[in-house]
Amino acid sequence: MLTERHLQIFIALAEEQHFGDAARVVGITQPPLSQGLRRLEALVGAKLFERGQGRVELTPAGAALLPYARRALTSIEELHQAAIARDPEGPEIRLGLAPEVPPSAGAAVAAACAAAIPGSRVTVVSAPTSSLVGQVSAGRLTLAAVLHPAVLDGLEAGAVTLLPTWALVPASFLDDDGSEVTLRRLKGLPIAVRPRAEAPAARDLFLDTLALHRPEGGTVVVTDERSGLAMAAAGQAIVVTADPSLTAPGVGRHSLVDDPLPVRLRLVWSRTRTPFLRPADVMAQLTNALVSS
Repeated sequence: MLTERHLQIFIALAEEQHFGDAARVVGITQPPLSQGLRRLEALVGAKLFERGQGRVELTPAGAALLPYARRALTSIEELHQAAIARDPEGPEIRLGLAPEVPPSAGAAVAAACAAAIPGSRVTVVSAPTSSLVGQVSAGRLTLAAVLHPAVLDGLEAGAVTLLPTWALVPASFLDDDGSEVTLRRLKGLPIAVRPRAEAPAARDLFLDTLALHRPEGGTVVVTDERSGLAMAAAGQAIVVTADPSLTAPGVGRHSLVDDPLPVRLRLVWSRTRTPFLRPADVMAQLTNALVSS
């Protein structure tokens, strides 16, 4: 069956004349793009491109079918827009937030989504970065704020935003609450970290940086920041957090010298699954929401 994705691959290849560039335009990697082209050529019963030295050119059959493909894709996009316009409840924007996104930042992104599409319905889920990336790729989420770095599987991504972090330390461990400290000074207690599987690349960067600045002390795995905070209150761990509101009696908050462990966030979305969130200025507005929160 001929699909919207087939048309997007055909048109992107015709315009870019290069598999790698076309894959980036469509928002996928080269293997599925090549596979999609083979399926399209089988469906239409004709060879559409001539390949040679990394470039592709339309065959006579491809040149003849290209105008029809453009009109068909335009009609599908108009259908999407008409469906959105006629939805009495407005378009739904399904937003995913990684657990490391502070509540104020998540609220700012959700508000920016609602402001960008007047009359829209914003639904929010929280899940680990690895899960969010998969849900955006599958179309179950419109966009998500995830940890960077991460393997994005061909998704579009906004600029990386760095959120400052603080160390939440048992009050009995340091007697100068509120002071700026180095990671090396915090040796003696483990740093609370979430499971690596939730965001492997981001966790590895965190641990590598931690080992560079604090070779002693180790880490302890916790399910979430609340668990880490409880361990800090019990005098058993240190929490590094970007949430300015996370606190508990008996726990001091300290800024870290040179902020070596910022939370790196970026927004990700699928170019082919977000017809009403495509414009670059909308994505810039959402990214700015993280910065200003």
